[in-house]
Amino acid sequence: MPEAIPQLEDPPFEPTATGVDAARNLAHTAKSVPQMQGISSRWLLRILPWVDVPGGTYRVNRRLAFTVGDGRVAFDTSGRHIRVLARSLREIPLLRDLTDDALLDTVARAFEQREVEPGTVLGLATQKTDQLVLVARGKVDRLTPGAYTESVSHGILAEGSYFGDECLAGKGVWEYTHKAVTACTVLVLPRSVFKEIRAASPELASHVRRWAGRPRPAMTRRGEADIALASGHAGEARLPAAFVDYEVSPREYPLSVAQTVLRINTRVGDLYNGPQDQTEQQLRLTIEALRERQEHEMVNHPEFGLLNNADPQQRIATRHGPPTPDDLDELISMRRQTKFLLAHRRTIAAFARECTRAGICPPGTEFNGHHVVAWRGVPFLPCNKIPISENLTSSVIALRTGEDNGGVIGLYQRGIADEYEPGLSVRFMGIDDRAALSYLVSSYYSVASLLPSAFGVLENAEVGHYNKPPDLS
Repeated sequence: MPEAIPQLEDPPFEPTATGVDAARNLAHTAKSVPQMQGISSRWLLRILPWVDVPGGTYRVNRRLAFTVGDGRVAFDTSGRHIRVLARSLREIPLLRDLTDDALLDTVARAFEQREVEPGTVLGLATQKTDQLVLVARGKVDRLTPGAYTESVSHGILAEGSYFGDECLAGKGVWEYTHKAVTACTVLVLPRSVFKEIRAASPELASHVRRWAGRPRPAMTRRGEADIALASGHAGEARLPAAFVDYEVSPREYPLSVAQTVLRINTRVGDLYNGPQDQTEQQLRLTIEALRERQEHEMVNHPEFGLLNNADPQQRIATRHGPPTPDDLDELISMRRQTKFLLAHRRTIAAFARECTRAGICPPGTEFNGHHVVAWRGVPFLPCNKIPISENLTSSVIALRTGEDNGGVIGLYQRGIADEYEPGLSVRFMGIDDRAALSYLVSSYYSVASLLPSAFGVLENAEVGHYNKPPDLS
């Protein structure tokens, strides 16, 4: 066998120049400021006109309105069967002023749960009403015969809506034909059952008689107290006397607050304050988090948030599931001068898919230096604070803004102590025994709607509906 050739070892490495790793220890590194993933566009805070509230509370004065009890009932869905919450029955006009909770509970227990299939007629127009129907799940369409078609739609009733309450007073006919669009769960109170409850309760019987016999005040189609006027007369006709009445107890919006205590070790500020100011960067990111929480509360807060305080007449549901151009047209047409549309990005994408399905290319527009989707000339702005439910439904908010337009405005107070930004203060709280600086960071804010029609909400918009891929077989 041939003899193996011995392998020569490489000589030890001897550097001929300064190493990169060693040189890096002597060099300054270029640093970014601390980044934060939770920062969003916060369009709601940017588009609202902000009004200074020196007294900490903003009062909205309106003309006297007579429309009450036109909200939505609530349900308990935790058990096997759906139950209507007794106190929410006061949203029905006839039961609005009923103070006996036990009596309301008796009425609530009398409802029967029914499951109905799509296409089921729950009430036929022009026939006498014989039951009160609460929509717990699903969608119900309101139809009347059309001038040139078999039927035309007057809008969708969704969860929490009701119809047929005229039967409780023993009168009335169905104004619309109510037809289930989807599979629905409804709670039904037959008129005969309510009559039995009324016969057993003198208080309820007296309440119904007072309700049925009281005169209806003169009001406009918006529910406001009418102003007597005369027109088209000739000669010396006697003119009506009129005055404008106001709400006795107008709504007030106190400023809300978001706060936190920022703590910074003095050693950090003393030794590691260059090239970036540690206190300034900590404060910047804290303020970003406060602004994010502020926008979230302005959308979702139960007392003043937009989603929870929309007028019932300004709430509509999508007709089929995903948000379509028809749904957006109806939402925009419900008020004058709709300036903005706000929705989650997935909702905007769902709307774009429906436009594609209809063969429409939604136009874009330039808004504040950004290219955004628009519909009918109204910018469609993303807002990640509008939630998406577990069954992948969300909402679209349409707004008119400004005090002069009777729209939606943001509220804050300028000139507060230790003001860092308008409506935001940074107050030094001292140094503790662990050498930590403390700053109280506070943001004061709220949002107010000057008129019920200032904003509206498109509800139950499905965001998980996708077009079927083409068949390539």
